[in-house]
Parts: sequence; structure tokens; C-alpha cells
Amino acid sequence: MTLHVNKKGIRVLGIAESFRRAHEKSVLAGIVMRSDFIIDGVAFDKITVGGMDATEGVLHVFESLRRADINVMMLNGCVISWFNIVDIKEVYEMLGIPLICVTYEESEGLERHIARHFEARERDNRIEAYKRLVNRIPVRLHNNFDVLIRFWGMEKSEAAVLLKKFTTHGKVPEPLRVAKIAARAALRSGLEA
Repeated sequence: MTLHVNKKGIRVLGIAESFRRAHEKSVLAGIVMRSDFIIDGVAFDKITVGGMDATEGVLHVFESLRRADINVMMLNGCVISWFNIVDIKEVYEMLGIPLICVTYEESEGLERHIARHFEARERDNRIEAYKRLVNRIPVRLHNNFDVLIRFWGMEKSEAAVLLKKFTTHGKVPEPLRVAKIAARAALRSGLEA
């Protein structure tokens, strides 16, 4: 698939989550946004807090939209809902659309945190899934904010153009900002139950 980052009508599916540690399920929200910031699609799913079903949840959000015009997917983090890890390579291979996973702060890694919270086999499986994620690469946005990204199906330069195109202020791209708002609202409404 050829990615035309300067296409006027490019559509991004932004997926973000909201959870409460005490709840069994978290809410994933997907927002389809055009480059003119018009929202023309919304989808939700639930995943397990502390589970290993984030990849399936992301795929389900995409599939439930039943859209063939989504050009790029953006994820608000690859390790979500209390160490529920999205296999971004699998998502890319299953859907065949370019993908950017955005995070906002440097960290020393999560292996130590995972080891502290999970028992032997589950810990090892989770650490292995975490290690399969590619290293994060910094990108400077047009407003001098830096974000850290992992990506599949595009070049870093293309990812940078898309992030700049969809970020109006601060460091959170609009599809992810709106998806986060929607996920929080759904969680408050009890949709994770």
C-alpha cells in the first residue's frame, strides 16, 4: 500500500483507552478523523485490565468500523490497560495499513515493572511480548514538542509528517486526543461492564 501523507482527504483511525485498575475491563475507543479534522467514524471495544487481549481489541475496533478508506492507524501507546501489550507488528500484518504508536515520555523500560506485578509464566510471556516491540524513536513536532513513536508500514519521515499534520497544539495528535476523551466518557458511563 502506498501512503500519500499529503493527500487532502487522508483518514486516520486513532485508538486510545481508558481504565480503572479496580475494574475488570477497560474501554478502547476508535475515532476516524480526516486531515481537515472532521470526525467520520467512531467504534468501541472492551479489553481486560492486566490481560493480554489488547491486540485483539485493536483489531476488533478497526473491523467493526467496516471501512476501506482508513489510511493510517495511530495508537495512544502500545502497553495499555495495565500492561496489556498491543502486538503492533501483528496488527500491521493483519490489516495491511501503516501504523504509528505514540508515547510521550522517556522511560527505562517496563521489564522491571512487569516482573514485579506478574507471576512466572505470565510475567515471561508479557516480557517477551514487550521485547517484540521495536524501539521507540523520537520525533519533534512543529511546535517543538517531542513524542516517541514505533511504526510499521511507513518511513519515519512519513510518520513525522502525519503527526505534524494531525497535531494542532500540545503533543497529542487530534485523533488520539478525541479517542481518549471518548474512551473516558464511555468508561464513566459504565460501558466497560
